[in-house]
Amino acid sequence: MSDNDTKKPTGDAQTPPKGAPTDTPAAKIGPEPSNPPAGAKLDTPPAAASGPTGTPKPPPPAGPPPKPAPKNPGFVTFTVDGREVVVKPGTNMIEAAKLVGSEIPYYCYHPRLSIAANCRICLIEASNAPKLVPACQTPIAEGVVIKTTTPKVKEQQRSVMEFLLLNHPVDCSICDQAGECKLQDYYMKYDYRPSRLEGGKTLKNKRKVLGPRVVLDQERCIMCTRCVRVMNEVAQEPQLGVFGRGSHERIDVFPGSELDSNYSLNTVDVCPVGALLSRDFRFKARAWFLSATPSVCTGCSRGCSTYADWMSQDTYRYRPRENEAVNKSWMCDQGRLSYKYLNLERALRPQVGRRAGSASEAEPVVTRKEAVQAAAKALKPLVGTAQLAVLASPVASNEDLLAGLTFAKATLGVSSVYVGGRPQGAADHYLMTADKNPNRKGLELIAQGLGLKLESFDALSTAMGAGKVKALYAIGTEVPGDAAAFAQAAGRLDVFVAQSFNESPVTAQATVLLPASVHVEDEGSFVNLDGVIQRFRKAYPPKGDVVPHWRWAAELTRELGGEAAWASARDVWRELAGKVAAFAEFNWDKASPPDREKPGINPLPAGADGRPPGYREFGTPRVRGI
Repeated sequence: MSDNDTKKPTGDAQTPPKGAPTDTPAAKIGPEPSNPPAGAKLDTPPAAASGPTGTPKPPPPAGPPPKPAPKNPGFVTFTVDGREVVVKPGTNMIEAAKLVGSEIPYYCYHPRLSIAANCRICLIEASNAPKLVPACQTPIAEGVVIKTTTPKVKEQQRSVMEFLLLNHPVDCSICDQAGECKLQDYYMKYDYRPSRLEGGKTLKNKRKVLGPRVVLDQERCIMCTRCVRVMNEVAQEPQLGVFGRGSHERIDVFPGSELDSNYSLNTVDVCPVGALLSRDFRFKARAWFLSATPSVCTGCSRGCSTYADWMSQDTYRYRPRENEAVNKSWMCDQGRLSYKYLNLERALRPQVGRRAGSASEAEPVVTRKEAVQAAAKALKPLVGTAQLAVLASPVASNEDLLAGLTFAKATLGVSSVYVGGRPQGAADHYLMTADKNPNRKGLELIAQGLGLKLESFDALSTAMGAGKVKALYAIGTEVPGDAAAFAQAAGRLDVFVAQSFNESPVTAQATVLLPASVHVEDEGSFVNLDGVIQRFRKAYPPKGDVVPHWRWAAELTRELGGEAAWASARDVWRELAGKVAAFAEFNWDKASPPDREKPGINPLPAGADGRPPGYREFGTPRVRGI
C-alpha cells in the first residue's frame, strides 16, 4: 500500500498533468505554444470557443431523422413483402397488406371495432421498429418496409397458435363452428404440430347460457374480446365482461344480468372460434352442407343485407352481409329469426273452394291451370265494378307488385288499392324499425307510378262490413289487424282470390288459393324505408306448385284476355319499372350481389366475422366505425 492510499481527500483539485488544457489561471503562466493558430493573435478567446485554445463547441446531439417527403402527396407509400403499396393515411398494416394479397392473420381485430391488440398473432417486422409490431394497431408510415413471411414472424405465429391451443378442447367433431373456424384455418396454416402440453387442460363451464339466444362454451374461448366490444360499441348495451386472471380468465355476463340484447347474436358472428353459439342454430346443420345466397332480411322496413344459408329447400339461418348504406356489418336478433316463415306452414298446392274447418280436411287435387281458370272465371263478371277490391301486401317484392298492380289496374279495372301487410311492432335504437314490412316504400312508389290510390286496411274492413265489397283479389294475405276477425269477414265474400306464402285463417276462407313463392325462391328487389333499392338472388327452386306473385298475375292476365309475356322477374322489371320514376336510375342487372367469389366455386356459408370464406379475408370494409 502506498502513502497516497492512506491520505484523505482534502477537497483540492488535483494537479493536471503537464501539457493538459485547463481553465485555471496557473495554466496561463508560461511560454506560448510553439504552434500558434494562424491569423491575428487575440488577447481574449472568441466567444464561440470552448476553451482557451479556441476549439469549436461540439455539435448538438443528433435528433430523430426528418420524415421523408411523401412519394405520393396525400397518401402513404410503403413496401410490403417487396411490393410497393399506396394507401390512405391512418390505414393499419392488416388492411394495407390485403391490397397486395399479403395475409396477416388475426383474431381480436375487426374492421368495425376498436383495437384491442391482445391476440398477438398479427405481429410482423417493420423497418421503423426494433421489435415485432402488432399489424392491427400500427398505422402505415411513409417509406416503411414491412415483412410478413420472415422466419421470425412465422415462428411468432406458430408460438401464438401453440399458446392458444394449450387449453383449447378438441371439440371439432361436435362443434358448430367446424368448417368456419379461424382456429382450424390458422392451425393448418401456421402451426400444424402436435401439442407439447403435459398434463390436463384447464376446465371451465362448457354450457354457460348467457341469455335467451346465446350459449357460451368458456373452454373454447381464446379471449379475443370481440364480443365484449360488440356489445359495448355497436349495441351500446354493455352486458358482457372479462372476469378472472391468467388461465382462469373468462367471458361472462355481469352478476344478476343476462345477455338479452336485440343484438346479442352479433357476438356469435364475430366470435372467431366455437365459443359463442346461437341456441336457434346450434346442432342444426354442418357449415359445409349449407349454401349461402345473398338476400335481404324481410323482418322490418330496414331491409338489412343478409346471406340466407340453406340446404335442400329449407333456410337454416340469416347472417348479415356487408352494406355500408343499410346495416354495416350487423343485424338485429328479431330479423335473424324471421326466416322461419320461409319453412313453416307454407301454402304448397293450389286450392279451389273454401275449407270449412281445419286445414287437414281432404281437398281435391287442383292443377295450377285449373286454379287460374277458376280464379279468372270468378273475377271476370266483376271486372270494372266497385264491388271488386284489391289488397296488396308490402311483404311482396317490387317485381311482384309491379306485375300484380298492373294486372289490377289494366285488367281488373280498379283505381285504388288497399294496403295490407304485417302489423306494427317494436323498434329499437339502432336497426330495427316498427314497420315489419320490407317493401312498404316500394309499394308506395309503384302505386304512385301506376296512378293507383292507396287506401288503408281499416277502410277495406269497413267496406267489407258494409257490404260494399263483394270480391277481393289479394297479393299476399298478411293483415295488420285481427287476422281471425278479417277471416270471418272474408268468409262472407262471394269471391276471394288469394295469393299467399303461408297457410292461415285468412287463406282458409279463400275461394281460390294460389300459393306464392317467398323471396329466397325467386329473384327480385325491395325498397327500404330510406329509399335504398336492394337486389336479392334466388337460393333454391320453389317448393310444390308454388310460383311467384308476378307469374300468377301473368297467367291471370292471359286467362282474362290480356297480354303478359313475362318469363322472369327480370322481364317484369325491364317492361314495367319505367313507369316508376324512382326506379329510373336503378340498374337491375348491375345491382345484383355476386353469388360466387370465383366462377364455378360456391363459397361456404360463414366466417369468423360473418362472411363466407371467399368474402372473409378480401371483402372486409375499408372503413372502420359503427
